[in-house]
Amino acid sequence: MQRCRFEIPECPPQDVRRLQRELGVSGALAQVLVRRGMSDPGAARAFLAAGESHPPSAFAGIQLAIEPILRNVRDGGLITVHGDYDVDGVCSTAVLLRTLRRLGACADSYLPDRSADGYGLRMHTVARLAARGTRLLLSADCAITAVSEVQAALDLGMEVVVSDHHSPRADGALPAAPVVHPAVCGYPCPDLCATAVAHKLAEALIDSAEQQGMLAAGDAAAARAALREDLDLVALATVADVVSLTGENRSLLRRGLRALAATTKPGLRALMSVARLDPARVDERSIAFALAPRLNAAGRLYRADAGLELILTEDPLRAAQVAQELDRANSERRQVELGIRYEAEAQMAALGDRAAYVLAGEGWHPGVIGIVASRLVEKSGRPVVLLAMDGDRGRGSGRSIDGFDLLGALTACATHLADYGGHRAAAGLEIERRNLPAFAEALERHARSLLGGEQQLPVERVDAILDGSELGMELAEELAALAPFGRGNPTVSLMLAGASLSDPRPMGEGRHVRFTVSSGGCRAKAVAFGGGARLPVEQGQPAEATFALEVNEWNGISEPRLVLRRAQPVAAGAAAPAIAAAPALPALPGAGARDACEPLPAATAGRTASVPAGLVRAARGGPPEQQEHEGELVLFALP
Repeated sequence: MQRCRFEIPECPPQDVRRLQRELGVSGALAQVLVRRGMSDPGAARAFLAAGESHPPSAFAGIQLAIEPILRNVRDGGLITVHGDYDVDGVCSTAVLLRTLRRLGACADSYLPDRSADGYGLRMHTVARLAARGTRLLLSADCAITAVSEVQAALDLGMEVVVSDHHSPRADGALPAAPVVHPAVCGYPCPDLCATAVAHKLAEALIDSAEQQGMLAAGDAAAARAALREDLDLVALATVADVVSLTGENRSLLRRGLRALAATTKPGLRALMSVARLDPARVDERSIAFALAPRLNAAGRLYRADAGLELILTEDPLRAAQVAQELDRANSERRQVELGIRYEAEAQMAALGDRAAYVLAGEGWHPGVIGIVASRLVEKSGRPVVLLAMDGDRGRGSGRSIDGFDLLGALTACATHLADYGGHRAAAGLEIERRNLPAFAEALERHARSLLGGEQQLPVERVDAILDGSELGMELAEELAALAPFGRGNPTVSLMLAGASLSDPRPMGEGRHVRFTVSSGGCRAKAVAFGGGARLPVEQGQPAEATFALEVNEWNGISEPRLVLRRAQPVAAGAAAPAIAAAPALPALPGAGARDACEPLPAATAGRTASVPAGLVRAARGGPPEQQEHEGELVLFALP
């Protein structure tokens, strides 16, 4: 396990006591809230409630987008929704198509081919859509940077509306068309995924259509009910696109998970069936590790419209057929990914230690290299760009680490690139083969100037410091109130004071290990995934260790589960920083030692806390020893 930097935010004891008193929560949960910046009881209460919501009118200028859409609905002009080949692009396309058809529009869709078209709106696509009679081009999850392409569409006589959430161009230029974009339009939650943007636009279209007499009151009510059901698509895209699970996104995902559990869409029911998921237990992990990879697989290897067909079909038989197609594509994707990963790891070994890696290969599938880049970032703790070379050009995908702006780095290296775009954490690019060496050197030099020493170590943020006596089902269930977890709201990281690990026992054919952790006079069973059968520190050696405490459900039984996140030896002759930074929490009136975070009396030493080992419940069923993670979105796996 790679060494890390433990980051332990300040946690004033008076703030912890205040939250305990006013919210009625435990000292552990109060620590988490304070360390995550919610020492104010009102802010903490609002976060736990996850009820934030804003109207579509909060998008500045959204009416400018509604008018041409409804005009073309009335006039019968062909509206083409141009989406993208990933989950967010497919789901945002589906939301807009379903709403337009409820309004009586003549509407179709276009999803680019990852290999033939590449990402986003392209000139040849604009010409093709104009030739086939598109009157209004409505983008979904793309086109905020397509200034020239949008102008070309306008010149060919089409109207254009852009709905997107990606970062605009560095020069600030925007398409000469109405834009619905959370950051550009000043929406209170700037981190919406494209499907959430589409859902807000669809809501505004229904409201305006009713106001203009295009929908009767009963039809408008039915359209709104159907749109609420489409929150299942918002949930899928919110997790798959790894947007920040804060603000309104937190509320949208909670509501969307409920909609997904109760969905009547034959395609989504069939997809859950092939993934062996119980709809009643679907959560953010189910999406990240089972549903999203299958929806993405077709677009990565074959046709993105398979995912769209799955979502839109009303035929259960056809839904089952397409779901099987996606399941097979996902299995093939895993094999392709493994082959590319082996080659890329060999290149990394040959390059040695670098601040950033640019790796290129002939015949690498451009639809899979982003997943491999993510895996290599996890392994190396460095930004990684992978390039699939084909002739004189290459198409690439990059992933970054905390604290390193990958999009900014590509901008700094833009003279070597043919095209690029994306976010701080992930980006795509195209390059001429002759520029590859210069780009690799420029990116490494840029990363080296910003990253050095401990900055290159991954950061493990500590949310609470406990001893073993505080672990158990009650705390596991209380921490679950912070869900859904993901980017911006990671799984809670608990540091156990004075921890030591012992009694390792291999599991999962040696890929994982179960062991005993001792802290505060107590012992608990725990498990570590993906690091092999050995402990990350020597048995009995003082360790800085963090864990996730979760509720595990298997065969109708709910149990707490302690999962290792990070562990490394305490530096010789030095006190563990975690222990030194732990706040002393005085006991509340009537509280015992456990509430006050004090060591247990000697009489309790040797007691074993009820925290059984077991693997994370993933898509496939079976006893814990047989379960595995199977998704490409590493939101919850160990670093």
